Parts: sequence; C-alpha cells; structure tokens
Amino acid sequence: MTNSLTNTARVLGAGLRALLALTLLTGVLYPLVVTGIAQGLFHDQANGSEIEADGKVAGSSLIGQQGYSLRYFQPRPANGLGQNSVNTRYELTVSGATNLAADSKVLLRQVEEAKAAVVKDNSVPGYAVKPSQVPADAVTSSGSGLDPHISPAYAELQVHRVAVKNDLPVRAVEKLVEEHTEGRTLGFIGEPRVNVLRLNLALKDLAAKK
Repeated sequence: MTNSLTNTARVLGAGLRALLALTLLTGVLYPLVVTGIAQGLFHDQANGSEIEADGKVAGSSLIGQQGYSLRYFQPRPANGLGQNSVNTRYELTVSGATNLAADSKVLLRQVEEAKAAVVKDNSVPGYAVKPSQVPADAVTSSGSGLDPHISPAYAELQVHRVAVKNDLPVRAVEKLVEEHTEGRTLGFIGEPRVNVLRLNLALKDLAAKK
C-alpha cells in the first residue's frame, strides 16, 4: 500500500514538473522570443503595418478604406461588405466578396451602375471618360472586399477629377500616382498597384501646400 502511494505520488510529481516546464517553455519563453524577433526584425508588420499622418494612425497599408470624398482617389468597391447585415459600416467585423456568379444579373447590374458612376464622376471639363476606359477593378470588389490597392490604370483615370477638385495641376497629380505606383513583388509576382491610403495622404499634403 505504501509503495503504491509512493509510486503514485512520484508519477504525479513528474507530471506536474513536466506541465510546469512545458508551460514555461511554450507559454512564456517561446512567445517572448517570437515577439522579440518580430518587433526587432519586422516592427511595422508586427504592429499591423500602420500608416501615421499628423501624429495619428490613419489606417493600415494592408486594409482598404471606404468613404473618401470625390476630392480624393477612390478605392475598389466593397459590395460584399456593404451587403453584409453584420458589417454595414466597414468595421471589419467580417469580410468577403459578393459571392455572385459571373453571369448573375445582380452582379451585371452592379457593374454597369458602377461603370456609369465612374464615367460620370471622373468626366470633367476638357476630359471625358469613355466606358471602355474603365478598368475592371474600378467596378468590382476584391475577394476579401478589403483590397487597399487599385490598378495604375484606375488611378490615372481619376487624375483629372482629383486635380480639378483640389485646384492642382494635372501633371502634379500624375506625378503623385507615378511616385506611389508599386511594381510587381520580387519583380514577377502580381501586378503593379497603387496603395490608395498612401496616395491620398500624399495628395492631402500636396493640396495643403498650394
């Protein structure tokens, strides 16, 4: 009986020591090491890739924003988010695309309406936008609905309207787009793109200097 209790106590003691050691190793030391490496080598990414303006966080370079006035460059549509009853204010509670098929009449109507709005909004005196000039990303949302980028073609399409709304030279706004156009990742992955938040912050600074 005594030996049985002794053996049981020894087994329980070993189990407890193993539990404490593994808890310390995997629950304390490992997270601290990984967090330290992330903060030291990948500080911006580890903290959400935040973009600051005027001493405040303006947003993340990884997440698109909606609600810009026509003085600014417009992002891709976010139809999937707008139709979601949970996330009606782009609060990032959930994300997703419209899940509409390519031959959906609802999707086709949305695209046609979006194209008409792009043509109307971006046609200014001396510069008329043709429907054939409107790129696909101007009228369709991304898979997540949170794409922070637009194509250079869509950014260039908006240049004249942005210049007129901000009383800026067209060439100055074109230069902003050129400066904020990112190439393919590693030179061959993806397509050239423009981060809308970064571009609009640069536009705001330029407009404030005129």
